[in-house]
Amino acid sequence: MDLSNWIDLLQWPAMAASLLAAWLVASNRKQRRNIGFWVFLGSNVLWTAWGWHDGAWALIALQVALAALNIRGVFKTEQPSSAEAGSTGQAQA
Repeated sequence: MDLSNWIDLLQWPAMAASLLAAWLVASNRKQRRNIGFWVFLGSNVLWTAWGWHDGAWALIALQVALAALNIRGVFKTEQPSSAEAGSTGQAQA
């Protein structure tokens, strides 16, 4: 199997990662949502590699935009919320 065929197969793990990430991001648990954004970032890389190989430039542009949103999601789920900070007894500003 040549490299081109291997890259063609990337669409399947990319799709599976996208579905798993969507499930995780929909969780009520902050840690699962955070993991979901990281999985989405992995799927962005896979989709970009597949899109580059197939010349799917709109797909690549979409993945870059979605990666920016996923990075935002990672930062928002790694920072403690004001409710969590208040529940630990810390003074809120």
